[in-house]
Amino acid sequence: MRRIATVCIILVALVCACIILPQEDQGVPVSAGFPAIQRRVLLIPLDSRPPCGRFVQNAARIAGIEIILPPAELLDEYFRPGDTAALQSWTTEHLADCDAAILSVDQLLHGGLLASRQAKKTIDDENALLHFLQKLRAAHPNIPLYAFSILPRMTPPDGLCDWEEQKRLMKYSRLRGRISREAHPKGEDLAALEELRASISPEILAQYEKLFADYDSFGTRLISLAENGTLDRLVIGQDDSEPYSIPNLTLHRFSELLAAKNIGENRVFLTQGADELALSILSANEAEREDFSPRIALLYNAVSTPDRVLPYMGTTMENTAREKIRFARGTIALSPDAADFTLYLSANDETTKRNRGTAAAEINTLLNENRAVALVDLSEHLCLDETLLPELIEAETPIHGLAAYAGWNTASNSVGTAVAHAVLLQIAQRRAQTETEAISVAAAHISFLDGRFLEDCYYLKDVVDHLNYSLEKCGAQNGRGLEYNYNYPLGSLLLENAIENRRNRLIHTAAYQAPFRFKTKNAALRLRATDFTATAVFPWPRTFEIDLRIDNLRLHKDD
Repeated sequence: MRRIATVCIILVALVCACIILPQEDQGVPVSAGFPAIQRRVLLIPLDSRPPCGRFVQNAARIAGIEIILPPAELLDEYFRPGDTAALQSWTTEHLADCDAAILSVDQLLHGGLLASRQAKKTIDDENALLHFLQKLRAAHPNIPLYAFSILPRMTPPDGLCDWEEQKRLMKYSRLRGRISREAHPKGEDLAALEELRASISPEILAQYEKLFADYDSFGTRLISLAENGTLDRLVIGQDDSEPYSIPNLTLHRFSELLAAKNIGENRVFLTQGADELALSILSANEAEREDFSPRIALLYNAVSTPDRVLPYMGTTMENTAREKIRFARGTIALSPDAADFTLYLSANDETTKRNRGTAAAEINTLLNENRAVALVDLSEHLCLDETLLPELIEAETPIHGLAAYAGWNTASNSVGTAVAHAVLLQIAQRRAQTETEAISVAAAHISFLDGRFLEDCYYLKDVVDHLNYSLEKCGAQNGRGLEYNYNYPLGSLLLENAIENRRNRLIHTAAYQAPFRFKTKNAALRLRATDFTATAVFPWPRTFEIDLRIDNLRLHKDD
């Protein structure tokens, strides 16, 4: 009875919070259809989570690109791997109807990112996958093939060892990674490394080191496919990294190999990140087709931000930004005046969050000067009071004037997403010929932008903690692990109400309703977004991410 009473109290509070009186629409309503399809790109996603598939679909439609995804039943679902044989067959069957393909090696070989961490595939499986890619090229010599593969992360795979052994392995990985980059390692560091090695089970250490040795060999063979033209471009990403680790050694060796073979970044690109790579590949490819090299200015919320290394990152914010700009075929502009857009990087913690008002004012000024701004809004502790969006809203900043917004997961995920979004928008604005086309580009852009506001900021920095707490109060042992027959229905109901609540709050702010300028080649419009609908479910039985859909965007044109 106590549990039922708690649930009822939570639901009543959520429903009451959603009752907000609507405002009157302003301006002339306009048709908000999306741009006509110009190209079709086949995508084999890294896994079935929305960032790997739906993000790409929603961002791609800004530039009139239709993303063709495999049927859901062929893809992975949490710990169940995807059907690799069926996915390869589906790719073979559908590629002829597409203009390009973006292929996750991890999905085609292992059945997804989580499955790849278990590394259960044999050398024969790898040979078969490489042969499949060669056959695909031979059958479709004129269709560009872009592939991406993820380096095994430093964290040992689940099931390899217990927690204490994991900690020793990770400490060993960090120390070995640091020593390997030093010309003259200290004697005490070498002794500490040997002491750590002796403290770890030889069998477990051998399995752990084999993960990276095997990938070194496999990655080298993938690079050969890019070198000989089987792949038009290969991207190797590093997931959940740190400044020093054994995986870094593999990435460094690949870098030396590429330099020795004189293979440029246009053919093989090494980068931080994982989930955002398909979207980055798409935008880079579209920029190349458009012969567009975006000029991007870099600005930061604090003097300390360029040198900060955020959790799960192997390099600084500035290095990450420069890497993603190169990935997008971009160059660094010296100032916003000389840029196609400004990439504004905000990374707050307890120390810097007190200066959020100054950063928000700087962004407001840029928008008022009609500068395009892609905002990366990161938080050290994944909490709302370290983000910039609430400050922008409080200041009644026209938030739809932003060229992009991202603040999800790691710094590389967010920076890569923001750069890709802004680049696709720039390309679409250059292509739009009529006012109708301009409005359709704006509709696709604002729909994606609203999704990022609602998910990256409000869900991941606010709702998820309250939701987990509510589930635990109702008897869940672990609010982040949902059981389909127990707390998944309750979690889904709480999620639905929370998302509707945050949507209502957002759309009734002056910042959301504020008019914004939208320029294309032949149009300069003053638009206003007034409403949208949002639905959200958990794609996997955990609260870590949601599948958020934004529909029914209402746009008005000011007279």
